[in-house]
Amino acid sequence: MCLKSRLFDSHSSRADKPARRAASPASRKQRSVPGAVLTAVTMVGAVLATAAMLAGCANPAGAVAPSHSLMTPAQVGASASASSTPWPASDWWRGWGDPQLSGLIDQALVQQPSLQSVQARITQAQAAVDAAGAARSPQVNASVDLSDQRFTKTGIVPPPLAGAIRWNNSAQIGASWELDLFGRQRAALDSAIGQWRAAQADAQAARVLLAGNIASTYVNLARLIDARALSQQALQQREQTLALVRQRIVAGLDTNVELRQAEGFIAQTRVELETLDESIGRTRHALAELAGVGPNALGEVTPQLASVTTAPLPAGLPADLLGRRADLVALRWRVEAALKDADVARAQFYPNVNLVAFVGLSSIGLDRFINAGSETFGAGPALRLPIFDGGRLRANLSARNAEIDVAVDGYNAALLRALREVADEVTSLQSLERQQRSQADALQAAEAAFDLATQRYRSGLGNYLVVLTAETNVIAQRRAAADLKARHLNAEVALTRALGGGYQQQIAQQPESKASA
Repeated sequence: MCLKSRLFDSHSSRADKPARRAASPASRKQRSVPGAVLTAVTMVGAVLATAAMLAGCANPAGAVAPSHSLMTPAQVGASASASSTPWPASDWWRGWGDPQLSGLIDQALVQQPSLQSVQARITQAQAAVDAAGAARSPQVNASVDLSDQRFTKTGIVPPPLAGAIRWNNSAQIGASWELDLFGRQRAALDSAIGQWRAAQADAQAARVLLAGNIASTYVNLARLIDARALSQQALQQREQTLALVRQRIVAGLDTNVELRQAEGFIAQTRVELETLDESIGRTRHALAELAGVGPNALGEVTPQLASVTTAPLPAGLPADLLGRRADLVALRWRVEAALKDADVARAQFYPNVNLVAFVGLSSIGLDRFINAGSETFGAGPALRLPIFDGGRLRANLSARNAEIDVAVDGYNAALLRALREVADEVTSLQSLERQQRSQADALQAAEAAFDLATQRYRSGLGNYLVVLTAETNVIAQRRAAADLKARHLNAEVALTRALGGGYQQQIAQQPESKASA
């Protein structure tokens, strides 16, 4: 149930009132246009005063209020002292010194379909902003209605129209403007702007994610190609060992057992090469998909990552991360949008005031439509106030307040996850640097042991089992070193992405929210 009041000062056409000739001359007196406008202005003032008084009757009390608050950097242990660490550049991949990688990422950022769909969502959000802004402007429309109709004999229409068939005509231009006295339309516009800002941040987050995924896939391709090179090296090494075993068999130092073992390891290595070729092909296809091209468009791309340098690690959890992570910025804007949606729901409790005016022609009979006396006009305010709705508005406000808590919780969870990602990758990089130093020592020792075992075996002092053990160990250490290199590069990519991937929110776009209070 709602209270509706429509106070209208209007002038109607004389051409459609032939039955009112018996009325008194005073009742047929027409107001002048200035007089009508003055009366309408007076009524507007009266309606505004009434709205101010009735606003006190609106009662959103009883709605469930939002109870959650945004986490601050201090609450999660972020430190301003860590902000001195150099942040990643927006084109951080160029620092890896591989033109192929730069070309792939540049190409993907232009033509990847997933990014194009994100851009479409920005356009959609912009349209919502435009629609919300348009609702705050005066609305003007026009209508024309020409109908040949029979008037009833048993209704309120008196003779000579009763039972007659006449043209009933009207043409009208109308205008209306809702006075945003309680901020409902402003809040709706702010909510749409918040969603638009969130869509923009989502687009940047998608770009960061895509660049990181391409770099990670590129590193994985480099790892597989390195592994294939090591397997090819192992194949050559085992073929040399097989030749040595055959020489020892001729000399009577070995048997066919050692020969069959050496041949078996060669066959096993060839299987490894085929498996790696399959993985390399599939990884190239995945890289092409990420770049937004067909699976065979990249050809035999081979990574060249020898000049990658390690980025400096942050000394702690940087407080500036909140404005450097596009996903956090998007969630922050969604909190703002949820707050404004609650303001819209709250404003529904208060009076809605519209100013309406029209001017046009109206007549019964087509021949009178454009004659003098067919003009009609009117102007005045309209007031609407909800009185009883069974709790619908209160439930709607409670739902919007709950959405605030959901948005706040989503932001807080993402903030904790972002800080954990930074801490994890810093820990991994520090550990990987130590592992690589130890692995270099292990590889050096394994290669020395293999050389000694081979020399002793060639001179007849050792046996095949010692050579086989040393050979297996040196191959394993080489593969471990290559894997650590790839893990280090992937950790570099992950840390760059965790630090925002070069995104930086503009200060003017930083939302201010009472949810953090």
